[in-house]
Amino acid sequence: MTEKEKCAEGLMYNANYDETLIRERIICKDLCQEYNGLKSSDMEARSAKMNEIIGSTKGNFLIEQPFICDYGYNIEIGENFYSNHNLVILDAAKVTFGDNVFIAPNCGFYTAGHPVDVAQRNEGLEYAHPITIGNNVWIGGNVVVLPGVSIGDNSIIGAGSVVNKSIPANVIAVGNPCKVKKSIDE
Repeated sequence: MTEKEKCAEGLMYNANYDETLIRERIICKDLCQEYNGLKSSDMEARSAKMNEIIGSTKGNFLIEQPFICDYGYNIEIGENFYSNHNLVILDAAKVTFGDNVFIAPNCGFYTAGHPVDVAQRNEGLEYAHPITIGNNVWIGGNVVVLPGVSIGDNSIIGAGSVVNKSIPANVIAVGNPCKVKKSIDE
């Protein structure tokens, strides 16, 4: 089994020394650098470049510069997606955003994690678990979403939160670690 196949299965894999994964990240980082160098006013070129980077886009979207991701092909964004400046997506596993998702500045979505065992960590081993963001989700500034997390439809994540466990639909959640504070009345 290749390192990429191990990663796709959620198993420990080595991203640091695998030539295929290194090459794919370099290609993606070059594309991100090209995107970040485009004029903000050139919306057509920005959209075209983002469609080269991201695996799947649906309808209208806008990702403000700068933007950084690892592979790109593991990212899916829905209709009417907006991200403010400094979005970082470490997409070793699938990262899926629903429709009408709004992300404030300086947010990170990290599918990759590292083992507690020092010897494994020093070998360069890591794991990746998918992140899923539902429809109509608003994510405040400086939020970090960790591997394996899902955020349910219509929920709001408060600024500065570290989301290390899944959040249900229709709630406001905030904090480090992020916890549900109240339900959103429909």
